[in-house]
Amino acid sequence: MVDHAADKLKGRIRALLAKTVDNGCTEEEALAAAAKVAELIDRHDLSLTDVDLRETACERTVYETRHKKRMPIADCIGAVAHFCDCRVWREKGDEGELRYVFFGLPADAEAAASLTSLIDGAVRSALGRYKTSPAYLRFRHQERHLANASFALGMVGSIAAKLEAMKAGRDRANVDIGRNLVVLKSSIVDEELRNLGMTFRTSRSAGRTVSPDAFKAGETEGMSFTVAPGSGTTR
Repeated sequence: MVDHAADKLKGRIRALLAKTVDNGCTEEEALAAAAKVAELIDRHDLSLTDVDLRETACERTVYETRHKKRMPIADCIGAVAHFCDCRVWREKGDEGELRYVFFGLPADAEAAASLTSLIDGAVRSALGRYKTSPAYLRFRHQERHLANASFALGMVGSIAAKLEAMKAGRDRANVDIGRNLVVLKSSIVDEELRNLGMTFRTSRSAGRTVSPDAFKAGETEGMSFTVAPGSGTTR
């Protein structure tokens, strides 16, 4: 029964987060879908007993970047994993392309990879609009590559901060009703990783040069990205 419910929830998550900007959905609709996912997961988890959750096997879900070099979305991966109660690590494919592996309870891992895709699509869409703005057109041609990267970094950094704030709010709400889901789910995921013999080390990113104006523009755009149960987006 628990496995069936988890599979049904994963299907609902896939359907909601398939509504990406790239698929013709507006950014507002895509973000409203992401907000609904958080609500669905919390409602599902709160309906289960601790025993039910502990009997649910963790899964891994992969997000393929299709790039060999580190992309701006990397600055949001940790926040997405935390928001979805997952662990995440980076791997390289056969051709050297980077992928991010989310590991957690089935619906959480599914949501993390799908939310990463949604954010990546939203950033690309916003960058496309930025490239037509008067502020961008003032950059000299040789400066535009840096401006592009700076805008994307500013936007994903802002989104990551918002995800962390929203996660803290969701956790407080669950504790207030008597369930500390984050502690329980973390213990489940960590135990399965130990059983797999997996250990992790944290890598520190090197400093990067950015265009302050483009970074600020991306940061401002990221502030409009809202992920909250029951809410839409603000502009």
